[in-house]
Amino acid sequence: MPVPSELLRGAAETEVTARGLRPHRLPAWVRDQFPDGQLLSMQSQPSGVRLVFATTATRIELVTHPTRIAYPGVERPRGRVDVRIDGDLALRDELTGGDTIEVDLATGATAFHAGPSHTTTVAGLPAGRRQVEIWLPHNESIELVDLRADAPIEPDTTVRRLWVHHGSSISHGSNATAPSEIWPAVAARRAGVELRNLGLGGSALVDAFLARVIRDSPADLISLKLGINVVNLDGMRVRTFVPAVHGFLDTIRDGHPDVPLVLISPLFCGIHEDTPGPGAIDPASIGSGQVRFLATGTPGDTAGGRLTLQVIRRELRSLADRRAADKNLHFLEGTSLYGPDDAADLPLPDGLHPGAEAHQLIGARFADYAFTGAGPFAGG
Repeated sequence: MPVPSELLRGAAETEVTARGLRPHRLPAWVRDQFPDGQLLSMQSQPSGVRLVFATTATRIELVTHPTRIAYPGVERPRGRVDVRIDGDLALRDELTGGDTIEVDLATGATAFHAGPSHTTTVAGLPAGRRQVEIWLPHNESIELVDLRADAPIEPDTTVRRLWVHHGSSISHGSNATAPSEIWPAVAARRAGVELRNLGLGGSALVDAFLARVIRDSPADLISLKLGINVVNLDGMRVRTFVPAVHGFLDTIRDGHPDVPLVLISPLFCGIHEDTPGPGAIDPASIGSGQVRFLATGTPGDTAGGRLTLQVIRRELRSLADRRAADKNLHFLEGTSLYGPDDAADLPLPDGLHPGAEAHQLIGARFADYAFTGAGPFAGG
């Protein structure tokens, strides 16, 4: 049967295509207003998006048609579909086929290669009614073609608090192995909350339209991890960054005046701690199988308000202090989630993004901070 859109969680809306449904994490008005290629690509990758339903079926099949970006000479794992039954992982299915957009990192040339659709099958389930969550790939765009089962499928009616999180490619899930193992998903599953992930690779740039999206979206809990992409892009100076963050928070507060909101400063990233951007791919790593990133600024150059991660942390901490009247605004130092000691034990594989084990660590630490004891998201 065609995949019912009401089964989808974590998406802003769906687009009807010739094959079926394509989930989008940002609404059409954003995509029309600012059709930036990077943003459009990232929002179409359904990080945190899943199908959730109740059924007594013993066999379930989901047909999808993925589209991925590939780089010759760079090893990038395929996307995966995670099937969780009553919360437990029942199947982790690596995608095959689909369409490929091949990008030459040296020349920028692109080539398109068409491929077949993919079927994810989970079979042999025991008798009884259960909740099924099918987590869609966090790193490939996908069309939902068909959903088949040997018993009726019904929307799940479980009510949970809704956590809206916005961040960079780390929140999007870069270098995580599977969609339910990106750090926001790890934290959400530990806490038993509903996740809407607005982690957007390369696009956590304090954009006003993202603040409007969060303002106008249902949310019981909100978190924002800001800073790394601004440094990567070398897109702001202190004078523009600080007012932009104030405006971002003000816009969100227009729609959610009392919702608990956690402002998170950047995680540790050695290349940008004391060196401004722009960030770039290390040319020497092209063709090696593992791309690495570097900072192209001058170490220690913060003259004229140039931004490094240390400067960003200082400014966000100060900004949060100046908004002390907002008793539901909480500041979290990103290095408490992943700091220099963690970088020594679990190095960033590409110099910029945490690996799979670090995603688990970050998710667990955020859940312990936010959802337990006197944490800002505890209770409910």
